[in-house]
Amino acid sequence: MPTDVNLMRLMSWLSPAFPVGAYTYSHGLEAAVEEGAIHDRQSAASWIVDLVGQGGGRADAVLLAHAWRAVFNNDRAALAAVAEQAEALSPTAELSLETEAQGQAFLKAVDSAWPTEAVDMLRAVHDGPIAYPVAVGVTAAGHDVPLTEAAVAYLHAYSANLISAVVRLVPLGQTDGLILTKGLEPLLPQVAAVALATPLQDLSTTTFMADIKSMQHETQRTRLFRS
Repeated sequence: MPTDVNLMRLMSWLSPAFPVGAYTYSHGLEAAVEEGAIHDRQSAASWIVDLVGQGGGRADAVLLAHAWRAVFNNDRAALAAVAEQAEALSPTAELSLETEAQGQAFLKAVDSAWPTEAVDMLRAVHDGPIAYPVAVGVTAAGHDVPLTEAAVAYLHAYSANLISAVVRLVPLGQTDGLILTKGLEPLLPQVAAVALATPLQDLSTTTFMADIKSMQHETQRTRLFRS
């Protein structure tokens, strides 16, 4: 497929305008802002870099890669395994909601505009909730979108949503948000490369404080976000 078509599809699927409701989730950032752990651009950058490189961002990229390869290799057993692991991986109820609701919404949208037999294969091997990175990986493979580009684009969208959340929550100015975005540019391809080389059995995260903030968010009195 021509490169420009791949690029346009990734831009469409991972745009903030794509109807997955990404703007309603903060990945626990709201609790971190409330307690003061995130209070300016520097603290926001540190938190987001850790999430992308050691937490949910990298984990999602690993899941996306294995889902993509399972479709590419027509390996139904591998696809079932990654879908099952993705469903079980979320450490909190809200993070589970975040990935599964977005995964369901993503598949509903692509079914209507970019249908692919790869999604049918996914549903045939896994009848449980579909995590968002698995949905994206399967769709990308089904439409012959290259894996590396899909992983980097996904990480860019993941980090952009976190930046959007902290800009609204702290609050930060739009210029601070742009500086955060620029600062992540070297990191995203590095994390994608690590994720593509990570066996599924080695998948892990080390952002325990972010998990704790997600748990605390479940009972936070005033909330703007669903996670």
